Amino acid sequence: MSDARRARPPELRGGDMLARLSDEMVRAKKEFFGKGPEEAKSYMLDDMLIVVMRGGLTTAEQTMLRFGRQNLVRQFRQLFENEMTDLLTGLVEETTGRKVVNYQSQIMFDPNIVVEMFVFEQPREDGIEATAEGQLGEDATGAATGAQKLDGPSPLGP
Repeated sequence: MSDARRARPPELRGGDMLARLSDEMVRAKKEFFGKGPEEAKSYMLDDMLIVVMRGGLTTAEQTMLRFGRQNLVRQFRQLFENEMTDLLTGLVEETTGRKVVNYQSQIMFDPNIVVEMFVFEQPREDGIEATAEGQLGEDATGAATGAQKLDGPSPLGP
């Protein structure tokens, strides 16, 4: 997706890398949407990275949802994510040291969840193992660490 020269060997591995990816996605959402998610967690499966972010709708988006305009919120988010593709794939390539060959974003409502999906040229075991350990141990492996403060729920509610 982006220039392979950006990819470099990662300094982090396993759960630390997954947590960094979650933190970076939170930072990007806060910076470019003006509000970030309330929770974020990254998973690596085969050649895919999946970042799940809960909450984080803007006040305007929440208002549009109350008006029953889910399709407009989804359409705007999709247009915005399309414009952000190079930035987000570059962020993932820098963090993982791997080339991203495809990216897609989806927003769901009730509950409000954004899923970012990145496809790599090749799978890498350490992220997959960390995801498996986190799922089996029911711990926070891959969750945002708070190094990038998560946003709380909006005063208007979902």
